[in-house]
Amino acid sequence: MDWLPAITRLGGDHQVAAVAWNDLETRYAEPHRHYHDLRHVTAVAHDSGDLAVALGLSARHRAIVAVAAWAHDVVYDARPGDDERASAAWTRDELTNAGVPDADITRAEELVLATIEHSAPGEDLLATAVLDTDLAILGAKPEVYEDYAAGVRAEYSIYSDEDWRAGRVAVLENLLARPRLYRSDIARARWEGKARENLANELTRWRDADPHHR
Repeated sequence: MDWLPAITRLGGDHQVAAVAWNDLETRYAEPHRHYHDLRHVTAVAHDSGDLAVALGLSARHRAIVAVAAWAHDVVYDARPGDDERASAAWTRDELTNAGVPDADITRAEELVLATIEHSAPGEDLLATAVLDTDLAILGAKPEVYEDYAAGVRAEYSIYSDEDWRAGRVAVLENLLARPRLYRSDIARARWEGKARENLANELTRWRDADPHHR
């Protein structure tokens, strides 16, 4: 579901939502974004909509998922945690301005905040729709995954190769140690196998590039 239909589905003002959309588009076009851009968020919004339908969510819940998907990286300065909290605050402000009911605002805000640790109660199907599709890129074709990895590295260009390698290895090891990368069986069937293969291949490349690794 696109941004404007989602806001109007929640009872928000179309014109106010259109102004917010213009700001959202401008933010996702910022030059320092090499992966967390409009292409990424569009993919998450569309994939989460498909998953929300497959999970049997109501039209209103699908609209909340859409809002959270579009807004979850609206503030991005490569500051994990701070970015998500700022994005959640942006979401609350814009939905409040549009006249969306407070309960729906809070729910959308919670979903954006869930992307900090990629964690939520297992029964939270709205979070499942957002979190699983935010990680869909991990299960992409190898060349697409490599573009994603290069884009994230470019976004963290302030770090030296040595510091980045150490941090990235820790992230990859943590992901691979999880018993499952995706919350839903639908996402697991679609992306889990290829995601583990892509992550393992990237981890091997970083380890091979480390002069201290044996």
